[in-house]
Amino acid sequence: MDLHDPSTFAQAYAEHARSVHAAALRVLGDPVRAQDVVQDVFARLWARPSRFDAARGELGSYLRLMARSRALDLWREGQAAGRASDRVRDLVAVEGPGRDDAWRPDTTTERAETRAQVRAALRTLPEAQREALVLAYWGGLTSDEIARRTTTPLGTAKSRIRLGLSRMRDTLEAEAA
Repeated sequence: MDLHDPSTFAQAYAEHARSVHAAALRVLGDPVRAQDVVQDVFARLWARPSRFDAARGELGSYLRLMARSRALDLWREGQAAGRASDRVRDLVAVEGPGRDDAWRPDTTTERAETRAQVRAALRTLPEAQREALVLAYWGGLTSDEIARRTTTPLGTAKSRIRLGLSRMRDTLEAEAA
């Protein structure tokens, strides 16, 4: 099967797009995101058709496996972004009036001081680390998304986040002592 040939590729798309969509939909539960996965899978196949080896299995199985992997990546990114948003919200958000002490002057002042300390610690970081932390915690992006947005390798994005958090922790601990 020559997937470099546009007519062969179109035939492969016609035969397998529905099953690829179904595989992604089972993981994501969202038809729109599942369609994005279909587009991504077939774009990757078009860009590198030589990655498919017919000796190792059939094209449909290969495409469904790619779709499932990509859908799981998207699902995990969503989970990680949600957890990061929750952590940031707990750290810097002003709590609503549902709590009895939420609007007490001492509690409000303490939260304002904590936010100011976090912001000051952020300003001490190198620009690249500050950007990575802001994108991760306030922007809710995963390391992979940060790497793509900043056009840096994934390992570099992860290192910037880790180093930035370490430096902020050291700064905040030094201020507390």
